[in-house]
Amino acid sequence: MNQVEIYTDGACKGNPGPGGWGVLMRSGTTQKELYGGEPGTTNNRMELTAVIRALEALKRPCAVTLYLDSQYVLKGITEWLPGWKAKGWRTASKQPVKNVELWKQLDDLLLKGGHVVDWRWVRGHNGDPGNERADALANLGVETVQR
Repeated sequence: MNQVEIYTDGACKGNPGPGGWGVLMRSGTTQKELYGGEPGTTNNRMELTAVIRALEALKRPCAVTLYLDSQYVLKGITEWLPGWKAKGWRTASKQPVKNVELWKQLDDLLLKGGHVVDWRWVRGHNGDPGNERADALANLGVETVQR
């Protein structure tokens, strides 16, 4: 399996407001950057979208080390998702899961993609070069919808 290192981030100017997502991918000596945006969105949606776009960009099953600064995405994927699915996409308080279509898309990518993902949280805006670049790309994504 190819080893891939991925950094993802989301940004939002206003919450909701114009938002962007950014992805930095590295494998060996190859590096790829992705970004995009949406006019009316939330930070959590952009954090999720960054992870989805990163995994969609992989052409074959990979061993992924995925760095993100979103506790929402990290806890959602590593802790909450099995319970949400078992409860028909409802939270512990029986409320509908927010951003359910994105969570379903991410879950599907993980189930069908064949990737082995090691989820790693990093503190945002704390000098980690990969996270700082993903943040800059997410802000570029915001700019694409603010023009």
